[in-house]
Amino acid sequence: MTEKVHIAVALDGAGWHPAAWREPTARPTELTTPGYWRDLVRAADDAGLVLATIEDALTLEGRTTESDAGIRRDRVRGRLDALLVASFLAPLTRRIGLVPTLTTTHPEPFHLATGLQTLDHASLGRAGARIVAGSSPQERANFGRRSDGPAGFPASGRVEDDPAWEAAFREAGEVVEAIRVLADSWEDDAIIRDVESGRFLDRERVHNADFEGEFFSITGASIVPRSPQGQPLITALAHQSIPYRFAAEHADVVFITPRDAEDAASIIVEVARAAAEVREESEPLRVFADLLVLIEDTTQQAHATWNRLEERAQISTDARVVIGTAETVADEIRALATAGVDGIRLRPARLPADLVAITEQLVPLLEAAGVLHQDDGAPTLRQRLGLPRRVSRFAAQEVFA
Repeated sequence: MTEKVHIAVALDGAGWHPAAWREPTARPTELTTPGYWRDLVRAADDAGLVLATIEDALTLEGRTTESDAGIRRDRVRGRLDALLVASFLAPLTRRIGLVPTLTTTHPEPFHLATGLQTLDHASLGRAGARIVAGSSPQERANFGRRSDGPAGFPASGRVEDDPAWEAAFREAGEVVEAIRVLADSWEDDAIIRDVESGRFLDRERVHNADFEGEFFSITGASIVPRSPQGQPLITALAHQSIPYRFAAEHADVVFITPRDAEDAASIIVEVARAAAEVREESEPLRVFADLLVLIEDTTQQAHATWNRLEERAQISTDARVVIGTAETVADEIRALATAGVDGIRLRPARLPADLVAITEQLVPLLEAAGVLHQDDGAPTLRQRLGLPRRVSRFAAQEVFA
């Protein structure tokens, strides 16, 4: 039996390679135009991809870890707010999940929650978030409200070796919990709209969050009525133990970066072990493997293109890079599917070129091979991933009281 997977796409500017904006197929003058993002996400939507993540950062430098990071002239600098881009795209798309990147350290949890609830309403149940923990000194300087936080990854590369990173993940967990409890604060039938009695709202079905954590507290209810999914889909990118535990405890989907299929199987075991220790949800955590891809008609063309990009600017990436034809990428996906992942998130090296290759060449190949989950018409992103609609915790308390 062929193992089936979902395909997602990760969108970032002109593509994930830093020199992609110089390619003849690129659209560098349009990166901050609505039409550019509309064209990208509509193409992914029409091809049946399950969701699109939209990258974001709170500094001009982005999330780079390069030693020569800064406002360089040879890199794309400047971006649109991912949550606002997703909200713009919501009425322009039909089926694809819209998952903007949200940093948890500086924005207020209440604002993140209401923005995601609004996106869920605007998309009729296709909202999600990619949660990013921590901040850089540059991000902290932009906001000017706090000086504490990670100064970079520790020399060991292990998050657990830096108390500042451990605190950042604890804070991110609180933000996710706040997003969830605010989403729950309105029960499904809180709005009555009874014209004759003059009662628009059943006040007994709107609950204060009353969240008290290590880093912040929230007393009131959300201003946004309960949205189609109940709660938005929560996703996280994880590379090692503490991030795996964070995802296992707080997320619905985790993006991993395995070196190969064997490594993917090992990571799945580690994630499952973490989930057994900390996860309270009955639904298992969905695991998506990330691949950075460059696709051409021939292997020789693909490697020539990659070499040209690398001559202009060398990439630093956490994901496995696959260079070749659509068949090359399909083989990698089949191997990862056999390893047990639930989905693949593809990072196009060049936009729109590699997204076009994904939608027009790769997806048909995978469909013909029986590798892809078919869209069964489920109305929300959560349901499309096989996840149930979230019931308000306050309604559950009433039922079991």
